[in-house]
Amino acid sequence: MGTIIERKRADGTIAYLGQVRVKKAGKVIYAAAETFDRRKAAVAWMAKLEKELKAPGGIEAVKAKEKAETLADAIDIYVKDSGDRMGKTKAQVLRSLKDFAIAEKGCDEITSADIYDLAKELGQTRQPQTVDNYLSHLAAIFTVAKPAWGIPLDPAVMKDARIVAKKMGAVTKSRSRDRRPTLDELDRLLTHFEERQKRVPKMLPMTKVVVFALFSTRRLEEITRIQWADLEEQHSRILVRDMKNPGEKIGNHVWCDLPQPALRVIRSMPKTIPEIFPYSTDAIGANFTRACQLLGIKDLHFHDLRHEGVSRLFEMGCTIPHAAAVSGHRSWNSLKRYSHIRGSGDRYDGWSWVDRVTGAA
Repeated sequence: MGTIIERKRADGTIAYLGQVRVKKAGKVIYAAAETFDRRKAAVAWMAKLEKELKAPGGIEAVKAKEKAETLADAIDIYVKDSGDRMGKTKAQVLRSLKDFAIAEKGCDEITSADIYDLAKELGQTRQPQTVDNYLSHLAAIFTVAKPAWGIPLDPAVMKDARIVAKKMGAVTKSRSRDRRPTLDELDRLLTHFEERQKRVPKMLPMTKVVVFALFSTRRLEEITRIQWADLEEQHSRILVRDMKNPGEKIGNHVWCDLPQPALRVIRSMPKTIPEIFPYSTDAIGANFTRACQLLGIKDLHFHDLRHEGVSRLFEMGCTIPHAAAVSGHRSWNSLKRYSHIRGSGDRYDGWSWVDRVTGAA
């Protein structure tokens, strides 16, 4: 598929022209050529290109990369190549950036000033913390574009722009939320979900999901991924797959201890399919948000249940290592925000909802 032709330049040096052609039914459907000063470099270029072309859908993918002239093109390639490894939120953010003027600029033309202008434009309708998240997602493309696809996006340009944006106040890091639900709020929420379940038995069992989230400290997307095969009931622990962690997610599988109330909820679930909680994150999140709005419970997010669960562990006198074994925090520094909590006992001791959702009441 590939050939190398030696050519003598006017100055007497030798150039090596690497050529790759792909034919189908006697017709050339792809062709590429590149000149190198060394034969070894030409051979390496041909080997890499031929490998890409032989992959399923390889010819179309290579052609798309060669056409990646604008940032919008680079975004499309990154999203497509990432596939299911990319979260819905990140993909949605990146696609939304294609609506801004910077997306139509050539990848080799983008400067730090262009990115800073983007940050300011985003800031007109978004909080600085959100702008920082947008730039963080975009920075991932700048990091891999050139080594992965030969797209001329300069990571140094993005780095400089983020420094300027931070200095000028266009971006800030997200603040840690300290919102904890009160027992009264939880009683109202669970009563609402319980009454709805009685009216419509086939509805998503939000009472079980909420109680499990509270005592397990699991994130919403982790809850919906847990399978029966991931449960070690005798050791009261669960394998949390693809756990969120800075710089790593896919393949980051972590064994986490299950407090007894969480294990009791799991035991109450039917073993009809592989997933223990076979529901979508969108459905759970929407149900929780609507219930809070209906009941007049303000500024309470589903993720606050994780914060409540970890806080409970420290109130019970758990050490940081013990709490980390449940929450899955790899860095104990992340748990230092709870160090001010003093052991005051378990305020959920005797709480009726564990029995009610597990059928023991």
